[in-house]
Amino acid sequence: MSPVVMMPQLSFLSRCIRSLEPLRLMSSTSFGVHQFTLAQGIHFTLTALRMDSYLIEVNGHDDHGDHAMLDVHLKTNGNSIPPGKAKGRKPRWAVRASEMSKKTFNPVRAIVDSMKVEPNPKKAMISLSLGDPTVFGNLPTNSEVTRAVKEVLDSGRCNGYAPSVGYQSCREAVAAFYTCPEAPLEAQDVILTSGCSQAIELALAVLANPGQNILVPRPGFSLYKTLALSMGIEVKLYNLLPEKAWEIDLKHLESLVDEKTACLIVNNPSNPCGSVFSKRHLQKILAVASRQCVPILADEIYGDMVFDDCKFEPIATLSTNVPILSCGGLAKRWLVPGWRMGWILIHDRRDIFGNEIRDGLVRLSQRILGPCTLVQGALERILHRTPPEFYHNTLSILKSNADLCYTALSAIPGLRPVRPAGAMYLMVEIEMEHFPEFENDVEFTERLISEQSVFCLPATCFEYPNFFRVVITVPEEMILEACSRIQEFCEMHYQGAEGAQDLECDK
Repeated sequence: MSPVVMMPQLSFLSRCIRSLEPLRLMSSTSFGVHQFTLAQGIHFTLTALRMDSYLIEVNGHDDHGDHAMLDVHLKTNGNSIPPGKAKGRKPRWAVRASEMSKKTFNPVRAIVDSMKVEPNPKKAMISLSLGDPTVFGNLPTNSEVTRAVKEVLDSGRCNGYAPSVGYQSCREAVAAFYTCPEAPLEAQDVILTSGCSQAIELALAVLANPGQNILVPRPGFSLYKTLALSMGIEVKLYNLLPEKAWEIDLKHLESLVDEKTACLIVNNPSNPCGSVFSKRHLQKILAVASRQCVPILADEIYGDMVFDDCKFEPIATLSTNVPILSCGGLAKRWLVPGWRMGWILIHDRRDIFGNEIRDGLVRLSQRILGPCTLVQGALERILHRTPPEFYHNTLSILKSNADLCYTALSAIPGLRPVRPAGAMYLMVEIEMEHFPEFENDVEFTERLISEQSVFCLPATCFEYPNFFRVVITVPEEMILEACSRIQEFCEMHYQGAEGAQDLECDK
């Protein structure tokens, strides 16, 4: 924060500029230039930037030889100074990016944008990197879903502003869709948002203050960290265990909790892992949250997108005492990520959140005035009239692709895929000791692009090096072709134990 300078105490400015001797005011205007001189004969000016913000510029240099500058706020003890003609230097533009913007960092974008590599021009590009099920056109949404939106559009009844938390009828529709005896919901427990990403953002913003910390899975969805750091919230990463189908390391999780922990993020089913937690494991997670009195932010955007041999358990149905904000939306299950319709479900049967968290979510929702009203108008019909076979067909395709990919990659020396149980992803371990020419997973995936034109996200994007993520929403023939190319790539670069040692000796 910029230091505050009181006009009667101009000597304070000397401490702002390397503790120089007291200053002598030479001239002053309210919106122009304030000129000062030091006993050493050094001159500097305060240039008005706005009502109470000024830029100090010294004509000398600092200890490192750099031009000295300081941004301060100048107050006048509540006495206004009439605007006058600026004396001395003219004000000049000094527009700076906010601290929030400087803190905002998306690791996926940073890593992908730094991968300066061209695909093999002799092979068509196959991208297994983007978690958008609409890219290849093989997974369209149901006709009932599109028809619902078309009818709302033609009716003209949803062209205006809605309440920032969503239309009451739409909140009632979401509550009716998700309510159950173990976790009852009413309209007042639903906040509609612009996609699940905004739901997560609002949930974080209402639960955590700058300087507090949140517990985030590793590997995990990168947006959690992007949002938290931009808000000045510390991120503590708890480990998931690939050898246990990506269950949480509960001892490690609990060891991270301290007096500044604001919430625990639980992503189930998981992006990027494709894992689905069992009821028993979820109960153990809830036990930790209950012991430590830490609320849960449940990212359940892939809820119910699980394969035949698994069951999705909404975490709120397994506890009556842990307060939970569950985030979801239409994006994945209904295959319309661009429609930006999400929601927060407030589960607080012990009234631990109370009115404060609910009121906070309402206030935060008013920053963008709610999600798209056209989709809101169609929401009840989408939720309650989409035929069950649509969901079944989608999951059948995903399960088939997951099985094909897992089987093919399991046969490749140097790779160890972890079988997924839901969502749209599969994680693959790279046994880096057998690929000694690559420094890490980023280099491995870069070369996979340049040689085979197959793009998989390096798991460094998810804070988990030496793995890569495969998206399984692509058409079956592309899955098979991609796996064939990955096999060719690995056979080209794989080194057995002896070969790896020889290469190490040559370095």
